[in-house]
Amino acid sequence: MAAQRRSLMHSHQSWTDDLPLCQLCGVGTAPNCVYGPDGKGTQSHPNEDGHFRFSTDSCFLYGVFNGFDGSRVANFVSQCLTAELLLGQLNSSHSDADVRRILSQAFDVVEKSYFDTIDDALAEKANLQAQLPEGKPVHQLSPQSQKIAERLKTLEQEVSGGATAVVALILNNKLYIANVGTNRALLCKYTSDGQNQVIQIGRPHTTDNEDELTRLAQLGLDPARLRQAGLIAGQSSTRRIGDYKVKFNYTDIDILSAAKSKPIIAEPEIHGGQSLDGVTGFLLLMSEGLIKALESAHGPEQANQEMVAMVAAELALQSSLEAVAKSVVERVKRLHHDAYASGRQRAPHCARHEDMTLLIRTINYNLPDGSLTPTQGGRIYPVSVPYSNSQSTSKTSVTLSLVMPSQGSLTNGTNTASTLEGGTPTPGQSPTATLQSTNTQTQSSSSSSGDGSLFRQRGSQAAQPDETGRVPPYVDFTHFYRLWGTEHSDGQGMGPQ
Repeated sequence: MAAQRRSLMHSHQSWTDDLPLCQLCGVGTAPNCVYGPDGKGTQSHPNEDGHFRFSTDSCFLYGVFNGFDGSRVANFVSQCLTAELLLGQLNSSHSDADVRRILSQAFDVVEKSYFDTIDDALAEKANLQAQLPEGKPVHQLSPQSQKIAERLKTLEQEVSGGATAVVALILNNKLYIANVGTNRALLCKYTSDGQNQVIQIGRPHTTDNEDELTRLAQLGLDPARLRQAGLIAGQSSTRRIGDYKVKFNYTDIDILSAAKSKPIIAEPEIHGGQSLDGVTGFLLLMSEGLIKALESAHGPEQANQEMVAMVAAELALQSSLEAVAKSVVERVKRLHHDAYASGRQRAPHCARHEDMTLLIRTINYNLPDGSLTPTQGGRIYPVSVPYSNSQSTSKTSVTLSLVMPSQGSLTNGTNTASTLEGGTPTPGQSPTATLQSTNTQTQSSSSSSGDGSLFRQRGSQAAQPDETGRVPPYVDFTHFYRLWGTEHSDGQGMGPQ
Protein backbone atom coordinates (compact mmCIF):
# COMPACT_ATOMS: atom_id res chain seq x y z
CA MET A 1 0.00 0.00 0.00
CA ALA A 2 2.74 2.47 0.94
CA ALA A 3 4.70 1.75 -2.25
CA GLN A 4 1.54 2.22 -4.33
CA ARG A 5 0.85 5.53 -2.59
CA ARG A 6 4.37 6.85 -3.18
CA SER A 7 4.26 5.82 -6.83
CA LEU A 8 0.98 7.63 -7.34
CA MET A 9 2.06 10.74 -5.48
CA HIS A 10 5.25 11.15 -7.53
CA SER A 11 3.70 10.55 -10.94
CA HIS A 12 3.66 13.52 -13.32
CA GLN A 13 -0.08 13.16 -13.91
CA SER A 14 -2.40 13.49 -10.93
CA TRP A 15 -3.78 10.04 -10.09
CA THR A 16 -7.00 11.71 -8.93
CA ASP A 17 -7.71 12.61 -12.58
CA ASP A 18 -8.97 9.04 -12.95
CA LEU A 19 -11.46 9.33 -10.08
CA PRO A 20 -15.06 10.17 -11.03
CA LEU A 21 -16.22 13.62 -9.95
CA CYS A 22 -19.37 13.69 -7.86
CA GLN A 23 -22.34 14.91 -9.91
CA LEU A 24 -24.33 15.83 -6.78
CA CYS A 25 -21.93 18.66 -6.06
CA GLY A 26 -21.02 22.12 -7.37
CA VAL A 27 -18.06 24.40 -6.63
CA GLY A 28 -17.68 28.15 -6.96
CA THR A 29 -14.43 30.09 -6.48
CA ALA A 30 -13.13 33.65 -6.63
CA PRO A 31 -9.55 34.93 -6.24
CA ASN A 32 -8.36 37.30 -3.56
CA CYS A 33 -8.81 41.01 -4.12
CA VAL A 34 -7.48 44.32 -2.79
CA TYR A 35 -9.45 47.49 -3.54
CA GLY A 36 -7.77 50.70 -4.56
CA PRO A 37 -8.99 54.24 -3.76
CA ASP A 38 -11.04 54.19 -6.97
CA GLY A 39 -12.85 51.01 -5.86
CA LYS A 40 -11.21 48.81 -8.48
CA GLY A 41 -9.89 45.49 -7.28
CA THR A 42 -6.59 43.78 -8.04
CA GLN A 43 -5.40 40.28 -7.18
CA SER A 44 -2.53 40.42 -4.70
CA HIS A 45 -1.27 36.81 -5.00
CA PRO A 46 -2.08 33.58 -6.87
CA ASN A 47 -5.09 31.62 -5.66
CA GLU A 48 -4.13 29.48 -2.65
CA ASP A 49 -7.42 27.62 -2.07
CA GLY A 50 -8.02 24.04 -3.15
CA HIS A 51 -10.85 21.51 -3.19
CA PHE A 52 -11.84 18.00 -4.24
CA ARG A 53 -15.15 16.21 -4.87
CA PHE A 54 -15.01 12.52 -5.65
CA SER A 55 -17.39 9.59 -5.65
CA THR A 56 -16.52 5.90 -5.62
CA ASP A 57 -18.57 2.72 -5.45
CA SER A 58 -18.51 2.85 -1.65
CA CYS A 59 -18.38 6.51 -0.61
CA PHE A 60 -18.38 10.22 -1.44
CA LEU A 61 -15.48 12.48 -0.42
CA TYR A 62 -15.36 16.30 -0.46
CA GLY A 63 -12.84 18.83 0.82
CA VAL A 64 -12.10 22.55 0.85
CA PHE A 65 -8.57 23.76 1.67
CA ASN A 66 -7.42 27.25 2.54
CA GLY A 67 -3.73 27.68 1.82
CA PHE A 68 -1.50 30.48 3.07
CA ASP A 69 1.96 31.63 2.04
CA GLY A 70 1.52 29.74 -1.22
CA SER A 71 -0.64 26.91 -2.56
CA ARG A 72 1.92 24.11 -2.16
CA VAL A 73 0.47 22.65 1.05
CA ALA A 74 -3.17 22.93 -0.04
CA ASN A 75 -2.35 21.16 -3.32
CA PHE A 76 -0.36 18.45 -1.56
CA VAL A 77 -3.06 17.82 1.02
CA SER A 78 -5.81 17.53 -1.61
CA GLN A 79 -3.73 14.88 -3.43
CA CYS A 80 -2.36 12.94 -0.49
CA LEU A 81 -5.50 12.97 1.64
CA THR A 82 -7.44 11.45 -1.23
CA ALA A 83 -4.82 8.70 -1.52
CA GLU A 84 -5.11 8.01 2.21
CA LEU A 85 -8.89 7.59 2.03
CA LEU A 86 -9.79 6.22 -1.41
CA LEU A 87 -7.28 3.41 -1.90
CA GLY A 88 -9.39 0.83 -0.11
CA GLN A 89 -9.03 2.16 3.45
CA LEU A 90 -12.80 2.69 3.81
CA ASN A 91 -15.52 0.09 3.36
CA SER A 92 -19.15 -0.40 4.28
CA SER A 93 -18.37 -2.72 7.20
CA HIS A 94 -16.62 0.01 9.20
CA SER A 95 -18.24 1.36 12.36
CA ASP A 96 -18.41 5.06 13.21
CA ALA A 97 -15.37 4.64 15.48
CA ASP A 98 -13.45 2.95 12.65
CA VAL A 99 -14.24 5.80 10.24
CA ARG A 100 -13.21 8.47 12.73
CA ARG A 101 -9.94 6.62 13.39
CA ILE A 102 -9.19 6.31 9.66
CA LEU A 103 -9.90 10.01 9.09
CA SER A 104 -7.66 11.04 11.99
CA GLN A 105 -4.84 8.76 10.82
CA ALA A 106 -5.13 10.13 7.29
CA PHE A 107 -4.51 13.70 8.43
CA ASP A 108 -1.53 12.57 10.52
CA VAL A 109 0.01 10.68 7.59
CA VAL A 110 -0.59 13.59 5.22
CA GLU A 111 1.27 16.08 7.38
CA LYS A 112 4.18 13.70 7.99
CA SER A 113 4.34 13.00 4.25
CA TYR A 114 4.42 16.71 3.49
CA PHE A 115 7.29 17.35 5.88
CA ASP A 116 9.13 14.42 4.29
CA THR A 117 8.97 16.25 0.96
CA ILE A 118 10.65 19.37 2.39
CA ASP A 119 13.07 17.60 4.74
CA ASP A 120 16.08 18.01 2.43
CA ALA A 121 15.30 21.68 1.84
CA LEU A 122 15.00 22.31 5.59
CA ALA A 123 18.35 20.60 6.19
CA GLU A 124 20.03 22.66 3.47
CA LYS A 125 18.46 25.81 4.90
CA ALA A 126 19.82 25.08 8.38
CA ASN A 127 23.28 24.38 6.98
CA LEU A 128 23.39 27.62 4.95
CA GLN A 129 22.11 29.73 7.84
CA ALA A 130 25.01 28.50 9.97
CA GLN A 131 27.44 29.85 7.34
CA LEU A 132 26.13 33.41 7.43
CA PRO A 133 27.59 35.92 9.90
CA GLU A 134 25.02 36.98 12.49
CA GLY A 135 23.68 40.51 12.63
CA LYS A 136 25.07 41.73 9.30
CA PRO A 137 22.71 43.37 6.77
CA VAL A 138 22.69 41.76 3.32
CA HIS A 139 24.39 44.69 1.57
CA GLN A 140 27.42 44.33 3.88
CA LEU A 141 27.89 40.65 3.14
CA SER A 142 30.65 39.30 0.92
CA PRO A 143 29.67 38.19 -2.61
CA GLN A 144 29.75 34.56 -1.50
CA SER A 145 27.56 35.28 1.53
CA GLN A 146 25.12 37.22 -0.64
CA LYS A 147 24.72 34.14 -2.86
CA ILE A 148 23.99 32.11 0.26
CA ALA A 149 21.40 34.69 1.33
CA GLU A 150 19.71 34.47 -2.07
CA ARG A 151 19.62 30.71 -1.87
CA LEU A 152 18.11 30.93 1.61
CA LYS A 153 15.38 33.19 0.26
CA THR A 154 14.54 30.65 -2.43
CA LEU A 155 14.50 27.79 0.07
CA GLU A 156 12.21 29.72 2.41
CA GLN A 157 9.69 30.14 -0.39
CA GLU A 158 9.84 26.40 -1.05
CA VAL A 159 9.26 25.28 2.54
CA SER A 160 7.00 27.97 3.98
CA GLY A 161 3.23 27.91 4.06
CA GLY A 162 0.45 25.74 5.34
CA ALA A 163 -3.25 25.03 4.95
CA THR A 164 -6.46 24.55 6.86
CA ALA A 165 -8.97 21.90 5.77
CA VAL A 166 -12.58 20.84 6.10
CA VAL A 167 -13.45 17.40 4.74
CA ALA A 168 -16.84 15.72 4.37
CA LEU A 169 -17.23 11.96 3.95
CA ILE A 170 -20.48 10.16 3.17
CA LEU A 171 -20.22 6.42 3.77
CA ASN A 172 -23.20 4.06 4.18
CA ASN A 173 -25.35 7.19 3.81
CA LYS A 174 -23.82 8.62 6.99
CA LEU A 175 -22.14 12.03 7.11
CA TYR A 176 -18.74 12.62 8.75
CA ILE A 177 -17.03 16.01 9.01
CA ALA A 178 -13.31 16.43 9.77
CA ASN A 179 -12.06 19.98 10.37
CA VAL A 180 -8.61 21.44 10.91
CA GLY A 181 -8.56 25.22 11.27
CA THR A 182 -10.91 27.97 10.18
CA ASN A 183 -12.98 26.66 7.25
CA ARG A 184 -16.65 25.92 7.90
CA ALA A 185 -19.26 23.21 7.30
CA LEU A 186 -23.00 23.96 7.35
CA LEU A 187 -25.79 21.41 7.05
CA CYS A 188 -29.24 22.65 6.03
CA LYS A 189 -32.05 20.17 6.62
CA TYR A 190 -35.67 20.66 5.63
CA THR A 191 -37.59 19.48 8.70
CA SER A 192 -41.01 17.90 9.05
CA ASP A 193 -42.52 21.08 10.53
CA GLY A 194 -41.71 23.10 7.40
CA GLN A 195 -38.48 24.78 8.48
CA ASN A 196 -34.92 24.89 7.21
CA GLN A 197 -32.69 23.92 10.11
CA VAL A 198 -29.15 25.29 9.81
CA ILE A 199 -26.42 23.49 11.74
CA GLN A 200 -22.82 24.67 11.90
CA ILE A 201 -20.80 21.51 12.39
CA GLY A 202 -17.98 22.30 14.78
CA ARG A 203 -16.31 25.59 15.60
CA PRO A 204 -13.25 27.24 14.01
CA HIS A 205 -9.95 26.50 15.72
CA THR A 206 -8.96 29.99 16.80
CA THR A 207 -8.16 31.79 20.04
CA ASP A 208 -11.89 32.63 20.29
CA ASN A 209 -12.61 28.93 20.78
CA GLU A 210 -12.66 28.18 24.52
CA ASP A 211 -11.86 24.51 23.98
CA GLU A 212 -8.75 25.46 22.01
CA LEU A 213 -7.67 27.93 24.68
CA THR A 214 -8.08 25.21 27.31
CA ARG A 215 -5.96 22.82 25.23
CA LEU A 216 -3.22 25.43 24.81
CA ALA A 217 -3.37 26.43 28.50
CA GLN A 218 -2.74 22.79 29.45
CA LEU A 219 0.49 23.02 27.45
CA GLY A 220 1.64 25.96 29.59
CA LEU A 221 0.56 28.89 27.39
CA ASP A 222 -1.22 32.01 28.65
CA PRO A 223 -4.83 31.98 27.32
CA ALA A 224 -5.38 35.68 28.02
CA ARG A 225 -2.31 36.59 26.00
CA LEU A 226 -3.34 34.28 23.18
CA ARG A 227 -6.84 35.76 23.07
CA GLN A 228 -5.44 39.27 22.99
CA ALA A 229 -2.96 38.45 20.22
CA GLY A 230 -5.55 36.77 17.98
CA LEU A 231 -2.96 35.78 15.38
CA ILE A 232 -0.26 33.15 15.89
CA ALA A 233 2.66 33.42 13.46
CA GLY A 234 0.49 35.50 11.15
CA GLN A 235 -2.54 33.16 11.10
CA SER A 236 -5.71 32.98 13.16
CA SER A 237 -5.86 29.16 13.20
CA THR A 238 -4.65 27.16 16.19
CA ARG A 239 -4.73 23.99 14.08
CA ARG A 240 -3.19 23.82 10.61
CA ILE A 241 -1.38 21.45 8.27
CA GLY A 242 2.23 22.24 7.44
CA ASP A 243 3.75 25.60 8.51
CA TYR A 244 7.10 24.24 9.68
CA LYS A 245 7.90 27.33 11.78
CA VAL A 246 5.12 26.68 14.31
CA LYS A 247 5.69 22.92 14.23
CA PHE A 248 9.48 22.71 14.56
CA ASN A 249 10.58 26.16 15.72
CA TYR A 250 7.74 27.13 18.06
CA THR A 251 10.18 27.70 20.93
CA ASP A 252 11.58 30.61 18.90
CA ILE A 253 8.12 32.22 18.69
CA ASP A 254 7.58 34.35 21.79
CA ILE A 255 3.89 33.64 22.31
CA LEU A 256 4.44 29.86 21.93
CA SER A 257 7.86 29.52 23.56
CA ALA A 258 6.52 28.30 26.94
CA ALA A 259 4.66 25.32 25.44
CA LYS A 260 5.59 21.91 26.85
CA SER A 261 4.93 20.26 23.49
CA LYS A 262 3.85 21.19 19.96
CA PRO A 263 0.96 23.67 20.40
CA ILE A 264 -0.18 24.10 16.79
CA ILE A 265 -1.41 20.73 15.57
CA ALA A 266 -2.97 19.12 12.49
CA GLU A 267 -5.28 16.79 14.43
CA PRO A 268 -8.81 17.05 13.00
CA GLU A 269 -11.95 17.58 15.04
CA ILE A 270 -14.31 14.88 13.74
CA HIS A 271 -18.13 14.83 13.92
CA GLY A 272 -20.47 12.03 12.84
CA GLY A 273 -21.61 9.77 11.53
CA GLN A 274 -25.06 11.20 11.12
CA SER A 275 -27.56 9.21 9.12
CA LEU A 276 -28.83 10.97 6.01
CA ASP A 277 -31.75 8.58 5.54
CA GLY A 278 -34.85 10.66 4.86
CA VAL A 279 -32.91 13.94 4.89
CA THR A 280 -33.62 16.61 2.28
CA GLY A 281 -31.35 19.64 2.09
CA PHE A 282 -27.76 20.49 1.32
CA LEU A 283 -24.27 20.57 2.78
CA LEU A 284 -21.96 23.59 2.43
CA LEU A 285 -18.17 23.54 2.76
CA MET A 286 -16.69 27.06 2.80
CA SER A 287 -13.17 28.41 2.88
CA GLU A 288 -12.27 31.00 5.48
CA GLY A 289 -12.00 33.68 2.79
CA LEU A 290 -15.66 33.27 1.81
CA ILE A 291 -16.84 33.36 5.42
CA LYS A 292 -14.75 36.42 6.28
CA ALA A 293 -15.87 38.31 3.17
CA LEU A 294 -19.54 37.91 4.09
CA GLU A 295 -18.92 38.67 7.76
CA SER A 296 -16.90 41.77 6.85
CA ALA A 297 -19.71 43.07 4.64
CA HIS A 298 -22.70 42.37 6.88
CA GLY A 299 -21.32 41.41 10.30
CA PRO A 300 -20.83 37.90 11.73
CA GLU A 301 -24.13 37.54 13.59
CA GLN A 302 -26.26 36.10 10.79
CA ALA A 303 -23.60 34.96 8.30
CA ASN A 304 -24.69 31.30 8.39
CA GLN A 305 -28.36 32.11 7.85
CA GLU A 306 -27.56 34.59 5.10
CA MET A 307 -25.34 32.09 3.29
CA VAL A 308 -27.99 29.36 3.45
CA ALA A 309 -30.67 31.79 2.22
CA MET A 310 -28.53 32.75 -0.78
CA VAL A 311 -27.87 29.10 -1.64
CA ALA A 312 -31.55 28.19 -1.25
CA ALA A 313 -32.57 31.08 -3.51
CA GLU A 314 -30.09 30.07 -6.21
CA LEU A 315 -31.15 26.41 -5.98
CA ALA A 316 -34.65 27.54 -6.90
CA LEU A 317 -33.31 29.53 -9.88
CA GLN A 318 -30.49 27.52 -11.42
CA SER A 319 -30.47 24.28 -13.36
CA SER A 320 -26.93 23.18 -12.32
CA LEU A 321 -25.12 23.03 -8.99
CA GLU A 322 -22.01 24.56 -10.52
CA ALA A 323 -24.07 27.60 -11.50
CA VAL A 324 -25.55 27.78 -8.00
CA ALA A 325 -22.14 27.76 -6.29
CA LYS A 326 -20.64 30.28 -8.71
CA SER A 327 -23.63 32.62 -8.37
CA VAL A 328 -23.45 32.59 -4.57
CA VAL A 329 -19.70 33.30 -4.56
CA GLU A 330 -20.20 36.16 -7.03
CA ARG A 331 -22.98 37.54 -4.88
CA VAL A 332 -20.77 37.52 -1.76
CA LYS A 333 -18.04 39.19 -3.81
CA ARG A 334 -20.46 41.96 -4.86
CA LEU A 335 -21.76 42.43 -1.32
CA HIS A 336 -18.19 42.80 -0.08
CA HIS A 337 -17.30 45.30 -2.80
CA ASP A 338 -20.50 47.30 -2.29
CA ALA A 339 -19.85 47.52 1.46
CA TYR A 340 -16.38 48.94 0.72
CA ALA A 341 -17.65 51.34 -1.95
CA SER A 342 -20.44 52.64 0.29
CA GLY A 343 -17.95 54.30 2.63
CA ARG A 344 -20.24 53.48 5.52
CA GLN A 345 -19.83 51.68 8.82
CA ARG A 346 -18.42 48.40 7.52
CA ALA A 347 -16.28 49.88 4.73
CA PRO A 348 -13.02 49.79 6.78
CA HIS A 349 -13.49 46.01 7.23
CA CYS A 350 -13.81 45.44 3.48
CA ALA A 351 -10.61 46.84 1.97
CA ARG A 352 -9.63 43.35 0.84
CA HIS A 353 -10.76 39.74 0.83
CA GLU A 354 -8.91 36.45 0.50
CA ASP A 355 -9.57 33.59 -1.94
CA MET A 356 -13.12 32.26 -1.70
CA THR A 357 -14.35 28.70 -2.26
CA LEU A 358 -17.86 27.28 -1.81
CA LEU A 359 -18.72 23.60 -2.26
CA ILE A 360 -22.41 22.63 -2.31
CA ARG A 361 -23.55 19.02 -1.99
CA THR A 362 -27.29 18.41 -2.29
CA ILE A 363 -29.00 15.68 -0.28
CA ASN A 364 -32.11 14.13 -1.86
CA TYR A 365 -32.82 17.42 -3.59
CA ASN A 366 -33.87 17.86 -7.22
CA LEU A 367 -33.04 21.06 -9.07
CA PRO A 368 -35.96 22.82 -10.81
CA ASP A 369 -36.71 22.31 -14.48
CA GLY A 370 -35.33 25.43 -16.14
CA SER A 371 -37.50 24.89 -19.21
CA LEU A 372 -40.66 25.98 -17.39
CA THR A 373 -41.95 29.55 -17.56
CA PRO A 374 -42.95 31.43 -14.39
CA THR A 375 -46.66 30.87 -15.02
CA GLN A 376 -46.00 27.15 -15.48
CA GLY A 377 -44.28 26.80 -12.12
CA GLY A 378 -40.73 27.53 -13.24
CA ARG A 379 -38.10 30.10 -12.32
CA ILE A 380 -38.76 33.55 -10.90
CA TYR A 381 -35.68 35.72 -11.30
CA PRO A 382 -34.39 37.90 -8.47
CA VAL A 383 -35.32 41.55 -8.17
CA SER A 384 -32.65 44.18 -7.57
CA VAL A 385 -33.66 46.61 -4.83
CA PRO A 386 -31.83 49.43 -3.01
CA TYR A 387 -29.88 48.12 -0.03
CA SER A 388 -29.22 50.09 3.14
CA ASN A 389 -26.17 49.27 5.24
CA SER A 390 -27.93 50.87 8.19
CA GLN A 391 -28.81 48.10 10.64
CA SER A 392 -30.19 50.31 13.41
CA THR A 393 -33.13 48.88 15.32
CA SER A 394 -34.91 52.23 14.94
CA LYS A 395 -35.30 51.55 11.21
CA THR A 396 -38.21 49.65 9.76
CA SER A 397 -37.13 46.35 8.18
CA VAL A 398 -38.23 46.26 4.55
CA THR A 399 -39.12 42.78 3.36
CA LEU A 400 -40.11 41.77 -0.17
CA SER A 401 -42.40 38.88 -1.00
CA LEU A 402 -41.23 36.98 -4.09
CA VAL A 403 -42.95 34.07 -5.79
CA MET A 404 -40.93 30.84 -5.46
CA PRO A 405 -41.70 27.16 -6.16
CA SER A 406 -42.12 26.25 -2.49
CA GLN A 407 -41.90 27.70 0.97
CA GLY A 408 -39.73 26.99 3.97
CA SER A 409 -38.68 29.05 6.95
CA LEU A 410 -35.15 29.34 8.25
CA THR A 411 -34.17 28.05 11.65
CA ASN A 412 -31.09 29.44 13.32
CA GLY A 413 -28.93 26.43 14.06
CA THR A 414 -26.56 26.09 16.96
CA ASN A 415 -23.07 27.55 16.77
CA THR A 416 -21.50 24.19 17.54
CA ALA A 417 -22.63 20.62 17.22
CA SER A 418 -20.72 17.72 18.70
CA THR A 419 -23.30 15.41 17.13
CA LEU A 420 -25.20 15.97 13.93
CA GLU A 421 -28.66 15.70 15.42
CA GLY A 422 -31.80 17.34 14.12
CA GLY A 423 -35.43 16.89 13.18
CA THR A 424 -36.49 14.38 10.57
CA PRO A 425 -36.93 16.16 7.22
CA THR A 426 -39.73 15.37 4.83
CA PRO A 427 -38.36 13.94 1.57
CA GLY A 428 -39.30 15.62 -1.65
CA GLN A 429 -39.59 19.14 -0.27
CA SER A 430 -37.58 21.99 -1.72
CA PRO A 431 -35.52 23.73 0.98
CA THR A 432 -36.00 27.38 0.07
CA ALA A 433 -35.34 29.83 2.86
CA THR A 434 -36.71 32.85 4.64
CA LEU A 435 -34.14 35.60 5.14
CA GLN A 436 -35.11 38.21 7.72
CA SER A 437 -33.25 41.01 9.44
CA THR A 438 -32.42 40.42 13.10
CA ASN A 439 -30.23 42.15 15.66
CA THR A 440 -29.60 39.19 17.95
CA GLN A 441 -25.94 38.57 18.79
CA THR A 442 -26.18 34.82 19.30
CA GLN A 443 -27.57 31.92 17.33
CA SER A 444 -30.39 29.84 18.76
CA SER A 445 -32.76 27.14 17.61
CA SER A 446 -35.74 29.42 16.99
CA SER A 447 -37.63 29.59 13.74
CA SER A 448 -38.35 32.76 11.82
CA SER A 449 -41.80 34.12 12.50
CA GLY A 450 -44.08 36.73 11.09
CA ASP A 451 -45.63 37.25 7.73
CA GLY A 452 -42.76 38.92 5.84
CA SER A 453 -40.91 36.12 4.12
CA LEU A 454 -38.55 36.73 1.25
CA PHE A 455 -39.98 33.77 -0.64
CA ARG A 456 -43.72 33.07 -0.95
CA GLN A 457 -45.43 29.99 -2.24
CA ARG A 458 -47.94 30.63 -4.98
CA GLY A 459 -50.79 28.48 -6.11
CA SER A 460 -50.28 25.85 -8.73
CA GLN A 461 -52.81 27.51 -11.04
CA ALA A 462 -51.16 29.70 -13.67
CA ALA A 463 -52.06 33.40 -13.72
CA GLN A 464 -54.53 34.25 -16.49
CA PRO A 465 -53.96 37.25 -18.82
CA ASP A 466 -56.42 40.13 -18.81
CA GLU A 467 -58.02 41.70 -21.87
CA THR A 468 -54.75 43.46 -22.72
CA GLY A 469 -52.83 40.19 -22.70
CA ARG A 470 -51.02 40.99 -19.43
CA VAL A 471 -50.89 38.89 -16.28
CA PRO A 472 -50.99 40.32 -12.73
CA PRO A 473 -47.55 41.22 -11.35
CA TYR A 474 -45.77 38.61 -9.25
CA VAL A 475 -44.30 41.24 -6.92
CA ASP A 476 -46.22 44.08 -5.31
CA PHE A 477 -43.83 46.92 -4.46
CA THR A 478 -46.41 49.28 -2.96
CA HIS A 479 -45.51 48.49 0.64
CA PHE A 480 -41.82 48.60 -0.19
CA TYR A 481 -42.05 52.04 -1.80
CA ARG A 482 -44.01 53.42 1.15
CA LEU A 483 -41.50 52.13 3.73
CA TRP A 484 -38.50 53.21 1.66
CA GLY A 485 -39.89 56.72 1.41
CA THR A 486 -40.63 56.82 5.14
CA GLU A 487 -37.08 55.71 6.02
CA HIS A 488 -35.57 58.42 3.85
CA SER A 489 -37.87 61.13 5.26
CA ASP A 490 -38.95 62.49 1.92
CA GLY A 491 -42.57 62.44 3.09
CA GLN A 492 -43.72 61.31 -0.36
CA GLY A 493 -42.60 57.71 -0.67
CA MET A 494 -41.20 56.61 -3.95
CA GLY A 495 -42.45 54.64 -6.83
CA PRO A 496 -42.45 54.36 -10.57
CA GLN A 497 -42.52 57.70 -12.33
